Amino acid sequence: MASDIRLSKRLSYWLRHKPDDGNLTVDPAGWVDVDEVLAALERIGVPGGRRAVEDVVAESDKNRFELSGDGKLIRARQGHTIPVSLNWPVTEPPEILFHGTVERFVASIFSQGLKPMGRHHVHLSSDVGTARTVGARRGKPIVLRVLAGRLSAQGQEFRISGNGVWLTDHVAPAYITLD
Repeated sequence: MASDIRLSKRLSYWLRHKPDDGNLTVDPAGWVDVDEVLAALERIGVPGGRRAVEDVVAESDKNRFELSGDGKLIRARQGHTIPVSLNWPVTEPPEILFHGTVERFVASIFSQGLKPMGRHHVHLSSDVGTARTVGARRGKPIVLRVLAGRLSAQGQEFRISGNGVWLTDHVAPAYITLD
């Protein structure tokens, strides 16, 4: 279990933020050759090999990663700070989406809205439980309701990643309420 967590964190770090630290080459769509990843993991002493990587992709509770159809490439589904174009489809969102945060950020959010904060998009959830889990990573969670349907009607684009995370560029304060 601890090695799975270590592997997942390392994959997140390399595939989303710092591929150079693993000497990895990321293509424009965020894909990296699995053999490059395996060699990088071996260099830093993370055990498991191909099977461990496949298990993390298949069993990750957040479904952060995906393998290409032929299993030769891997990428993170969202959360990048490096330039990639994942080409998730523009999709009409449900009327309400949710965002998990903690108390110390609420005043800023109601003043400036939800911003990507170094990532490509704001991440939103389709259910309260997921938003609460996201918020709990930093303390006692606060769940915000995002009036996604209204925002979409105003022309804001929403995308949905392969693991069901809703993505948008910004959410203005007028479209945010406390759950």
